[in-house]
Amino acid sequence: MKKKTIWIGLLAIILIIQLIPSGKPEVERNNPDDLLQNNPVPEKVGKLLRAACYDCHSNESNYPWYAYVAPVSFLVYYDIRHGRDELNFSDWNTLGKIEQAKLLDEIGEAVEEEEMPLPIYPPLHPEARLSDADRQLITDWADSFAESLFE
Repeated sequence: MKKKTIWIGLLAIILIIQLIPSGKPEVERNNPDDLLQNNPVPEKVGKLLRAACYDCHSNESNYPWYAYVAPVSFLVYYDIRHGRDELNFSDWNTLGKIEQAKLLDEIGEAVEEEEMPLPIYPPLHPEARLSDADRQLITDWADSFAESLFE
């Protein structure tokens, strides 16, 4: 009887937290200042950025089913809001060249040191798993693109 009461209590808590507003970030598919729309990014790099970065670092987030279930939704939405605050590829062309160069340096460093994508992301998104070659490609592109900004 006690186990049944505990399970009913847990189920009630899970159902109740579904009612808490989660602050889901808006999705916008029309982004005229987007990095990939306005800059000569190699196709392979663009595909890697879309697969491994864009869900958290653009306005074009794709929400999987679990992103609608609290408490997981709270973490997903927090990560997206934080990711967009740090770097939003959808707003790329609104940034000055110095800010772009700084962000490109940070991208290269975070990818090279395997800080990005966040470790929790690739297991749930196999397309976001970056090989060493993928990481090197993104790092080389970021370095090259940063240098080209001031030519």
